[in-house]
Amino acid sequence: MPDGSLWTALADPHRRSIIALLLERPRPVGEIVEACGLSQPSTSKHLKVLREAGLVRVHQEAQRRVYALDPVPIAELDAWLAPYRRLWNERLDALGRRLDATSDETDIDTDATEQPPSKD
Repeated sequence: MPDGSLWTALADPHRRSIIALLLERPRPVGEIVEACGLSQPSTSKHLKVLREAGLVRVHQEAQRRVYALDPVPIAELDAWLAPYRRLWNERLDALGRRLDATSDETDIDTDATEQPPSKD
C-alpha cells in the first residue's frame, strides 16, 4: 500500500493540477506558477510536498529548477488500485447486463401492447 505522504500529496487539488501539468512534460517552476495561477511561494510549497512524496524530481538547468514527474510512485499506486478497479468493473458490467435485460423486457412489453393502425 502506498505510504501516507503519497495520499496527502494527492489530496490537494493544486498538487493534482501540478501533476497533470508535469504529465505533459517537465516544466520549470515559473511555468508551473503561471499555469496554476498560484504565487511562487505557494507553488514552491506544493512542489516540496510532491517532491517529499516522491512524485516529482527536480534538476537544475542553468538558473532554473525544472520539475518532472516520477512515474514509479504512480505505478505503485496503480498496482495497489488494480484489485479495486477489477471489483468495480465486475459490478458495473453486472449492472450493464441487468439494464440491458430490463431494456429488452421493456421493448417486448411495448411491442405487445401496440395497436395496429386502423384501416378506416
